[in-house]
Amino acid sequence: MIQAFGLTSTSRKDLPPAVDDVSFEARPGRVTALLGATGAGKTSALRLMLELQQGRGITQFRGRPLHRIAHPSREVGVLLGDVPGHPARTVRGHLRMLCAAAGVPVRRADEVLEAVGLVSLRDERLGTLSRGMDRRLGLACALLPNPHSLVLDEPAEGLSSGESRWLHGMLRAHAVRGGTVLFTTAEPKEAARVADRVVTLEQGRLVADQETPEFARTRLRPRVAVRSPHAVRLAALLAKEARAAHRSVEVVREGGNRLSVYGGTCAEVGEIAFRHGILVHQLADEIGDMGPGAGFLPREETPGGGRRPGSPDSGVGAATETEAGGARGSGGGAEADEDAHGGRSRHGSSLEADSERLRHNGQEARSDSPKESVPSGSAPGKASASPTLPSPLPPPISVRSAAGPLRPLRYEIRRATGIGTGFLAAAAVLVTSALTAVLLARIGHTPQARLLAAWPRELPLPPAALGAGLLGALAFGDEFRHPALAADRGTVPRRLGLLTAKLVVAAVTALLLALLAVGCDAEVLYLVYGRELAEVPGDWLVLSASWIGLVIGCAWAGVLAAGIFRSTTAGLAAVVSVPVLGVPLVQRALEGASVRTAAGLPARLREVFLVQWPFGGGRYLAGAVRVIVQPVGGALTLSLTALLCTYLLTSLRGRVR
Repeated sequence: MIQAFGLTSTSRKDLPPAVDDVSFEARPGRVTALLGATGAGKTSALRLMLELQQGRGITQFRGRPLHRIAHPSREVGVLLGDVPGHPARTVRGHLRMLCAAAGVPVRRADEVLEAVGLVSLRDERLGTLSRGMDRRLGLACALLPNPHSLVLDEPAEGLSSGESRWLHGMLRAHAVRGGTVLFTTAEPKEAARVADRVVTLEQGRLVADQETPEFARTRLRPRVAVRSPHAVRLAALLAKEARAAHRSVEVVREGGNRLSVYGGTCAEVGEIAFRHGILVHQLADEIGDMGPGAGFLPREETPGGGRRPGSPDSGVGAATETEAGGARGSGGGAEADEDAHGGRSRHGSSLEADSERLRHNGQEARSDSPKESVPSGSAPGKASASPTLPSPLPPPISVRSAAGPLRPLRYEIRRATGIGTGFLAAAAVLVTSALTAVLLARIGHTPQARLLAAWPRELPLPPAALGAGLLGALAFGDEFRHPALAADRGTVPRRLGLLTAKLVVAAVTALLLALLAVGCDAEVLYLVYGRELAEVPGDWLVLSASWIGLVIGCAWAGVLAAGIFRSTTAGLAAVVSVPVLGVPLVQRALEGASVRTAAGLPARLREVFLVQWPFGGGRYLAGAVRVIVQPVGGALTLSLTALLCTYLLTSLRGRVR
């Protein structure tokens, strides 16, 4: 169950809040529609419920607010807007990455792809999907961890009628299984024919919270439904009579031989049909503007040849069918859809009966042929093969036991390797580094260590360090630009497990990039100029430690800065600012007047800890200290410390909120 209490958004300057004291609930096993025109506050209400927007109020999912749920994606599946994800990632790769984040078996990706009919498009890029396929993928992402609740913002917007019926069938099937479904819509027709309960918003306020029959009776336009083999002629006559009588009557041809007459009565339509000798197969007063072909149940014919009252085609609620005055024209006359004896009125079955029948049909569909409604690899825009039954959901899963809410390391590896951006950036860095080394060797006057690192004195950082910083900034920057992780929260969560995974992957990537850059530079220098310029310096150990520390430090600076400022550009700017701003400050501090130095620090540390450093650890510690006291090393250490503290503070502040 979803329970929202007093949802109120933060006021914007002098404007009223987008959502003002809205309270409602969505029960399990039922579909609840949040109805409202554009600007009524539907999306803001959902964002307040999902803690994506600041405001007041409490929302509980089965008795717990979202920030108290360790695995939010397993409790609520969300679709807000388009599917979040990098446009260059494949459909299957995107779902496999989310499997790692949610801690579910990777085969779950193939199961949901089959359920939503995207098997044939699993290798397509996200940026190439049509609107209908994007909606299907969004629903697949929401269903991936097998959540109890579904929260969707206008899921059928922009879809064709067939795709909308398929989507609504999936929502109904989830409710039949016992889940909770909450979706927003601006169409009263859609809310009335899909939902069990309709919550209506106007200008951010709750104006109605009704069962669907009551909603249809009080908030939808009444109409007269007419079926006739001469529908076109009858429509023209009705319009002509209305103009002659100066009455406001709207006649809509719904398709085939069906008409919907707004502003008229059964008696008026029957009289016009009788006078002109038009045969009428059905004449019914209906409550609810439902449109043609609504709902998921097959059209049921009554013994008199008409539709079953209360069926999707006849609107929601009871439909009263009356005789057209017992008219008989010269050629057969007007016939009503009533019993021949007594012209009695029929009242349709209640919505609850329809819901029970739908639940029974959905259970049969899953038990007999669970994969027939949505054939795998179905073409875009096509409805299910059995449109009268709800679409089957992917089978339930047993979620892997995990210490935390994420499998961050596996997720981060799939995120980094799922697109070609990182590989292209690394290739560009290696080529640039090799060309720079060749040019420096040609010009001369460059120390051997800087020559192998392709680091001219005129540049603040070598290409390998800049490339590592860029890859680190992309680790968080792409998350905020194309959010994929924790789609139910709408953004990247500030979790220390995720940060640790990103730092580990960034460090390994930077280490590989540093070694490959030096190796490529040495090989190119050997090929172009001979063995003399490819020799290894004598103090290679200290230089290697400095080089590796520089590249990994730049990668970590990019990760932390991008996570704090939520931007790849900000992450790369933080990397460049270390030598541009940090190094001059450190140099000025070190060049100032000094009475004492830190000489002999390793020996004094050994005395403090009263242990002998194993395996020559004192030498390694001395080397690390020498690296840190260098201007670039000191500036980078200070920058990383500041960024890490800032990240931790913002993370704690978000948790307190």
